[in-house]
Amino acid sequence: MTWFGVNKQGNPAPAPMPFGNVPAPGSSPELNRALTQRQLTMMTIGGAIGVGLFLGSSVTIRLAGPGVILSYVISAVIALIVAYSIAEMAVTHPVAGSFGVYAQTYLNEWSGFAVRVTYAFVQILAIGAEVTAVAIYFALWFPAVPQWGWVVGVSIGLIAVNGMRVGKFGEFEYWFAIIKVITIVSFILIGIGLIFGVGPARAIGFTNLTSHGGFLPHGLKGVWLALSLTLTSYMGVEIIGITAGEALQPEKTIPRAMRTVILRLILFYVLSITVMLSMTPWDMMGSGITGSPFVLAFAKVGIPYAAGIMNLVVITAALSSANTNLYLTSRTLFSLAHDGYVPKALGSLGQNGVPYIALMVSTAGIAAAILLAIFAPGRAFLLLYGVAVAGMFFVWIIILLAHLSFRRTIGQARVAQLPIRLSISPWAQIAALVALAAIAVSTFSVQGLEYSIPSFMPFLLLITAIYWMLKRRNGNGQSGQV
Repeated sequence: MTWFGVNKQGNPAPAPMPFGNVPAPGSSPELNRALTQRQLTMMTIGGAIGVGLFLGSSVTIRLAGPGVILSYVISAVIALIVAYSIAEMAVTHPVAGSFGVYAQTYLNEWSGFAVRVTYAFVQILAIGAEVTAVAIYFALWFPAVPQWGWVVGVSIGLIAVNGMRVGKFGEFEYWFAIIKVITIVSFILIGIGLIFGVGPARAIGFTNLTSHGGFLPHGLKGVWLALSLTLTSYMGVEIIGITAGEALQPEKTIPRAMRTVILRLILFYVLSITVMLSMTPWDMMGSGITGSPFVLAFAKVGIPYAAGIMNLVVITAALSSANTNLYLTSRTLFSLAHDGYVPKALGSLGQNGVPYIALMVSTAGIAAAILLAIFAPGRAFLLLYGVAVAGMFFVWIIILLAHLSFRRTIGQARVAQLPIRLSISPWAQIAALVALAAIAVSTFSVQGLEYSIPSFMPFLLLITAIYWMLKRRNGNGQSGQV
């Protein structure tokens, strides 16, 4: 283990080895390297495009009106900085555990432990939020069916898919994500056609962006408050780092996948939100989380069957995100087990290379979603998503801090050899850190997210206490396994 470039004995940390061959704390050679560039790309897109865009946008639109477009642009810049930061470290250390290993190596042991446990916790909650979103979407067609019934049904299917060999899982998720991409592109093209009057219909134009209280009906304050959720729409770009441990030729596939992913995400989010708000007045999007505004937009313009088709697609999108998050959580727990921070059994693999025990533990969010669907169905989504938001702010902050130390440790000569790098470091990372801290504070002013930070802080204190307990026991000669 290293602390800011030195190991625990005080000796300088070993210099990085050639890209793609770097052993690091917690690395797990048992995982199979079977994910191709196209699978990496679509898994990242699949993980990022989900309920944050298709359902969470109902909240951000109420906060900022058409000005939410600016919120998505600002969020894209922050996400770009985080994505490139993790990509630089991933091509140097393509290992299971990803940014948890990087934090442990380039910051300290506590951050490596805390960020991995937090990420697993966040993804578990996100899985619960996503299967809850599926139930909300299904209510459009089957309002009499209880929410918990849909949660149980789709969860069984997700667990079965995640039990596949990683290559087959990657292929399944590739086609899952393709559906999202095709749908968003189709939505954008159809929307542009309606805006400019392609065909017999009268052109809608862009008047909806300015005629209902103006482009900034709630001022720049609304744009800023919306960042607390628009930023989470991009949270998923870190998947590239998680999958590095199972990527073929990571020094080549990771840079290519990252460049492709970021460009597509920015175009998809900004264009789709712009088109949707042009098609339908923002103040007619409803007052609660009762369905996707994308479905509502098609319902308002009167295209036959379009709303139903869009609803089917947003269901697929939520399932895809939940599917990817189950994968991410199981691999994070696998990495923690190999470093001795969680029970060793979580680091065991089945015959097809899948960490089954870690996978089953990762379904805890589904259990939480079932309970909330029974006792608090109207608030289930934001209760789960809110705490996950605060956790992801912490994860991104640790990634940026680790990258700053990573750059200092490897030196400028080594930086110049990286196959992917952000040219304006470290100022970009510093600006992103300040922005993330400020956005996190703003959650206190967002209805439904007021308790995000207060709910997360006890969790962070708890895992810190667990870390020191484990460290004290290890210092007394224990093995480190729990």
